[in-house]
Amino acid sequence: MQDIPLFPQLEQFLGYFQAIKERSPLTIREYRYDLVLFFRFMQLHRGQAKKGTTLQEIDISSIDEAYLRAVRLTDFYAYLTWLSRERRCGPATRARKTASLRAFFHYLKNKAFVLEENPALELESPKQLRQLPRHLSLEESRQLLETAADTDDPRSSRDVCILTFFLNCGLRLAELCSIDLSDIRGDTLVVMGKGGKERTIYLNGACLDALDDWLAERPQAGLADPDALFVSRLRQRISPKTVQYLLKKYLLSAGLDPRRYSVHKLRHTAATLMYQYGRVDIRALQQILGHASIATTEIYTHVDNAALHDAVDANPLNQVRPGRRRRADSRT
Repeated sequence: MQDIPLFPQLEQFLGYFQAIKERSPLTIREYRYDLVLFFRFMQLHRGQAKKGTTLQEIDISSIDEAYLRAVRLTDFYAYLTWLSRERRCGPATRARKTASLRAFFHYLKNKAFVLEENPALELESPKQLRQLPRHLSLEESRQLLETAADTDDPRSSRDVCILTFFLNCGLRLAELCSIDLSDIRGDTLVVMGKGGKERTIYLNGACLDALDDWLAERPQAGLADPDALFVSRLRQRISPKTVQYLLKKYLLSAGLDPRRYSVHKLRHTAATLMYQYGRVDIRALQQILGHASIATTEIYTHVDNAALHDAVDANPLNQVRPGRRRRADSRT
């Protein structure tokens, strides 16, 4: 996908979002993938792809301004229907692809001045089910950390530090991998989050102890990036794929299902535990997690089943049971 030739307007859009909007490399890759998929679908949809050509083989490099001006709102609806029926994409995936289309066609009209009208202006995002975030329990979190600490792996101190940072600070995967030694100042960690937004996270005692253990064993010589906090066996900055692998390994060792829990679920776990046990103010939690909108953070204000049970039991009418008294009187 990265090597296929693109048409000029798409190349320029990706460059604009990287250089001017300062989106992360991961976001740029997602935009690229989503938009290439859309225009490949358009070639099929309009019968412009050669017969027998697979979706991955469709060339979009010949798309020009006239082609872009011919795109209509109905094309987007056909694409979203195809994603749902043929690709089995869920609401969240379709919402992301919708956002990519809206960003690109907004750029074409308002920045590149290719379009007089934006066909994506009225494009609605698919409705998403608001589900409670899946997370580890407190006991499962302890079990995961203890499993990583008890292993004979020479990189155990690094892995414990990584898991401790995830579970205590609620970091995103990209944020953790990009931490530099210079980002740590005493008991604070400066994180560069989504959209180039910087935030400060305070490190608790568990994080500081795990950090000290890792720094005592962290290689000093031959590093590809001497300022990288977490480094791999090959002495390069640790990659997201490596972090995902080590989490899967420890989940299996701890008797937990790696299909249920991803790195991002550790972020959910940190947020949930802080809210449930630390009684953290929702605004403070928003700041810690780096959410642009408080609405995103509010999903963590759910309470567990025990709390729901206690709330019902606490109802003062729980003590009012007239029917029971009448039944007792009738038996005497």
